[in-house]
Amino acid sequence: MATKKAASKSSGKKAAFGGYTISFKGCTDSVEKVFGSSPIAPSQMTKKIWDYVKSKGLSKK
Repeated sequence: MATKKAASKSSGKKAAFGGYTISFKGCTDSVEKVFGSSPIAPSQMTKKIWDYVKSKGLSKK
């Protein structure tokens, strides 16, 4: 079983976040500023996080 896992890692398996590295180091924005003050669905949270990451240039490939 361990050999299958090792083989899948070396076979070019896609990295988390589509291969992006995200760093929030130095960010001072609050969660409320990113998400807003009203309740939102988890899918909307994901969209808002990626919009924030892209607008601030926090991701690198």
